[in-house]
Amino acid sequence: MKTINWYPPVILGLLALLVLTFGALVVSRSDQEQTVTEIKSAALKNAGQQIFEWKLVTTWPKNFPGLGSAPERFARKVEAMSNGRLKIKVFGAGELVPAMGVFGAVSSGAAQVGHGAAYYWKGKVPAAQFFTAVPFGLNAQEMNGWLHYGGGLELWEELYAPFDLLPMAGGSTGVQMAGWFNKEINSVEDLKGLKMRIPGLGGEVLNRAGGTAVTIPGGELYTALQTGVIDATEWVGPYNDLAFGFHQIAKYYYYPGWHEPGSILEIIVNKTAFEKLPADLQAIVRTAARDANQDMLDEYTARNNRALKELVEEHGVELRKLPDDVIAHLKAINSQIMQQTAARDPQFNRVYKAFREFESQVIPYHRISEEAYYKTRNIGERTNECGSILTELNQKN
Repeated sequence: MKTINWYPPVILGLLALLVLTFGALVVSRSDQEQTVTEIKSAALKNAGQQIFEWKLVTTWPKNFPGLGSAPERFARKVEAMSNGRLKIKVFGAGELVPAMGVFGAVSSGAAQVGHGAAYYWKGKVPAAQFFTAVPFGLNAQEMNGWLHYGGGLELWEELYAPFDLLPMAGGSTGVQMAGWFNKEINSVEDLKGLKMRIPGLGGEVLNRAGGTAVTIPGGELYTALQTGVIDATEWVGPYNDLAFGFHQIAKYYYYPGWHEPGSILEIIVNKTAFEKLPADLQAIVRTAARDANQDMLDEYTARNNRALKELVEEHGVELRKLPDDVIAHLKAINSQIMQQTAARDPQFNRVYKAFREFESQVIPYHRISEEAYYKTRNIGERTNECGSILTELNQKN
């Protein structure tokens, strides 16, 4: 009688079963993760705790470095600190609403929270521009001081209250760059006829100087500059500008960012939705906003220097300083605009006075603290130790 060897078929069968089991585990991994989430949600519901689900819309491309990562961080922090009781889904510009539709979407309740910049809404609230940046005004450190300890946030909340919105500082870029240009700026005359993407009060200054300011969402800037729709653009600074690839289509990179010395981004929350949250979740939202605000400034401080070095040394970008007479001309125009707007707009005037009062206190102190230290840091050997192309450029300028 012939003996049948069962081992090979059995082994093959076991191997096949193992492969199928492993494959099922891999395929079902996302299902398992979803199941865990559902179990957690069910546990919270069984414990009598309500689950809230919010939508967050932004003016930035989703997950864009710095600007786009801040709302993502905010959403993660809120969910983690609330143990999943408040979940926030983030939508980039154009995914749910257009980039410039954030204010309206959150005001109407179509989304519960938004992330953008207050100066984009100057058509609705002219005084909102103070809460992003004022040309030749406060830097990031000073802006945060004004908002959180100088009465600025309370004024901001008053401005947005008629729109059922609650504003919070949601990030800062620090001092920005003056922008990318396809022609040199050697005098005030070179500003005349210049079509430039520059929003807010800085845009009004450019208009008075003889240029034409336009507001274009970040995602459209590269094409607009490449095709000649605009002659120049400011965006943020080296970290973001490198990511957008502006060095591929513009030759000159100018500084300093006179128009945005300490740009604050905003997290706006639908007030009705916020008031439906229990007190602990309201506190978590505010705390997560403060975290996102500081984290963005930290990120730009760490990333801008490396990006600028790459732009200049690897991509051959010509870094230029705006001439002093051009800066002086723009500053004079800015003063006129601020005073004239304050004279005809009581709301603008109220915020302007509060802003100037804080400015008059903080700037004199910073002259003997921050500014004095910067000068001290550059004395003697320290300057020689820097030895970078940026130092050389500063010496030339």
